[in-house]
Amino acid sequence: MAIEAEENRRDFLILATSVVGLGGVAGAAWPFIRSWSPSADVLAQATTEVDISALQEGQMITVPWQGKPVFVLKRTAEQIASAREGDKVKLPDPNPPSKDAERVKRPEYLVVLAVCSHLGCVPQPIGTGDFGGFLCPCHGSHYDTSGRIRQGPAPANLTVPDYDFKDDGNTLVIGKAVG
Repeated sequence: MAIEAEENRRDFLILATSVVGLGGVAGAAWPFIRSWSPSADVLAQATTEVDISALQEGQMITVPWQGKPVFVLKRTAEQIASAREGDKVKLPDPNPPSKDAERVKRPEYLVVLAVCSHLGCVPQPIGTGDFGGFLCPCHGSHYDTSGRIRQGPAPANLTVPDYDFKDDGNTLVIGKAVG
């Protein structure tokens, strides 16, 4: 009986020491884990609001978002028709979204990250490429009016960032709110 009581006592001490030790490790690790959270200045760059009320049909602006340029284009009826015509063509980038309707939230507005998927160059503005879209001057990649790669070495379409329209649709919010 004395041996059994000794084993029970030892098992209890091991369990109690383990629980206290794990609590101490968790308490010591918490400040390090919190330091991995984004700082306030990083969270401030998580979204960018752009007033698009003055944007005319066919006009494009470039806005910064998280240190990268973003093209915001108010497309003409011809550019929208050209983009929809591109839906029928076999495109080099098989990854969705490849249909124009999947790449835009409103047909008249195209919002794409202005970074070529080949080597990260900034493409020239709309209308410079062979397909009425963008042209990357570094290695000659041509994008259409929906920002899809149509010709050249770029392996993928121009990236569509997370975005949405705020209020009455005159404010564009690029990025997701973090919080």
